[in-house]
Amino acid sequence: MGSRLTVARREIAGLRAEKTILLAIAIQLFIAAFSSFLVVGLVSMYDPGALDGAEVEVAAAGDAIADLERAAAEVPGASVTPYEDAAAARNAFDGNAVDAVAIATREDSGRISVAVTAPDATVETTVIVVQLRDLLRTYERIERVERAESLTRPPLPVPESTGSSPYFTFTYTVLIPVLVFLPVFISGSLVVDSITEELDRGTLELLRVAPVTIGEIVDGKALAAVAIAPGQALLWLLLLELNGTSVANVPTILLLMTALTTLVVGVAAGIAAAAPDRRAAQFLYSVAVLVLFGGATAMAGGPTNAVARLAIDSADPATTLTVAVYATLAAVAYLGVRRIISANGIGQ
Repeated sequence: MGSRLTVARREIAGLRAEKTILLAIAIQLFIAAFSSFLVVGLVSMYDPGALDGAEVEVAAAGDAIADLERAAAEVPGASVTPYEDAAAARNAFDGNAVDAVAIATREDSGRISVAVTAPDATVETTVIVVQLRDLLRTYERIERVERAESLTRPPLPVPESTGSSPYFTFTYTVLIPVLVFLPVFISGSLVVDSITEELDRGTLELLRVAPVTIGEIVDGKALAAVAIAPGQALLWLLLLELNGTSVANVPTILLLMTALTTLVVGVAAGIAAAAPDRRAAQFLYSVAVLVLFGGATAMAGGPTNAVARLAIDSADPATTLTVAVYATLAAVAYLGVRRIISANGIGQ
């Protein structure tokens, strides 16, 4: 009877873990179903100027607005309406007839100063500010070109604009790293929940009756969490391929994220063993992941940069070395945590 009860308990624990994993995958697939909307929305926050069709009308006044009108002709979506004086321009702004105000005055020294007024804390503020930034940059460029003849030395040539799409930049520097590392954090959280739930429900004591060691129990939970992460990341990358976004060096990317998953899972197992309370363990795990991943991201050769370089096929020997270092670090960290847990037990 005791052996049957132990098997039943183990099956119940296994079903709970499977349900948790399936729930995590279902949530990610639900998000993927709205990936197009997410990309557009996230790009609008990453680069508001990438949104087409944003029209911004600026009320201009002062004695130096001629070139400002010329600059507006070169900025898509920006238009400048001249007013007799600054008071009339501000009245139009207060009456919502225009989106912003620009007062351009020429000083005695020949310099031009522009005072800009934009709406405060509205939904359109970000787009308006971005359009005003582009307008003023174009205005400055026009003034520099016209005054180039008065310089004693020729100015350095300005590099031509590459015209790269913000969607390309966002996809490879933000979206792909997020999709690759999201399963890493989920796997670590699953391990914390799995171990602390076993302790909370008392099923870990029943598992000890079986002919397995604490280290083997931890290995089983860690292996399940580590194994699902590359599969989830591969599905994300395949979805990007189907949507026309080519990703290079997929095996190397999966190797890097598997190493990071092993490292995070090892940290999660150690935290769960030291702090068996579920809430405390999840809090400590979140803080540890933020510190570790935040510190790694701050470095020039961090995992985020490595994934981006691998995805666009611009990896160098330093990137390959980064993958090897993280793989070694993950193996050492996990084996160290497993040895400590095997020696001291869980929740003791």
